[in-house]
Amino acid sequence: MAVKNSPPPVLLAPAARGGGAALRFPPAEPPPVDEHVVVPELTRDELIRGRKVVAQPALEPHGDAHSLVNAVIGPHVRAGYRPSVDLLTRVSSGSNFATDLSIRREGTDPETGRRYLEELSFEIVNEQSMRDVREKAEDLLARGVRRFFAVLVKRGEVAEWSAAKGEFEPLDLDGALDDPCFVRPLKVRALLEMAAGEVEIARALEQKGNPEIEAIKQRAAREGQREGQREGQREMLLDLLRARFGELPAAALVRVASANAETLHAWARRLLTAGTLDEVLGES
Repeated sequence: MAVKNSPPPVLLAPAARGGGAALRFPPAEPPPVDEHVVVPELTRDELIRGRKVVAQPALEPHGDAHSLVNAVIGPHVRAGYRPSVDLLTRVSSGSNFATDLSIRREGTDPETGRRYLEELSFEIVNEQSMRDVREKAEDLLARGVRRFFAVLVKRGEVAEWSAAKGEFEPLDLDGALDDPCFVRPLKVRALLEMAAGEVEIARALEQKGNPEIEAIKQRAAREGQREGQREGQREMLLDLLRARFGELPAAALVRVASANAETLHAWARRLLTAGTLDEVLGES
């Protein structure tokens, strides 16, 4: 696969903090977000400030958390936005990497003629170096990404990068994550716990007017209406039985409470000619 290049880069010596040689371009506008210096989809290589990082396959904790975050975030994304997994972004002259999940506007940015830069990024952190995660957050926000979140698997936390403080700030698990990209605020806990995640997925689909969810609601409403009608039939039958036979034994109350609409109707007809309670509620 051919890889596009910006103006010829200059290879500098390794930085004092360590890592590989850094790529720097002549002073200019940031390189296009989809103009890569690593080979997408053929290698696992990423560049973070010129330092080569290999994106490794996941262990269960990372893989499970990644799957949950994708499942919860996807249904919450508002029309006009697009969630994407492992989307490679040219962040700066020396950084070309992907985050686990990102959200960007759909379509083409008229100012660049290319895809939009993501607005939100999510990184799942298990064995990954926090240095890498921190530098990804710093570089993405400097590039124009609005918000960067880290799901810290071992700590059981979700944190958001604060550019002002230069650190990740843990979010309240019982709080909500709200953003213009979402159709509704979602519980932070849902990004860590499957049960909470499933509830938030259902609520997001309901908010979007998902046809299957709407059909379920309509079926439930019809069933509720029918049950209301049956309850009215039961109350009326019980009133008539008491008027005719006095206080009813517990067994009779149980039978009436569990009867379906057809049976209630049959008992009401028998009541017109029956001489005893047993003749009304007895077998056909």
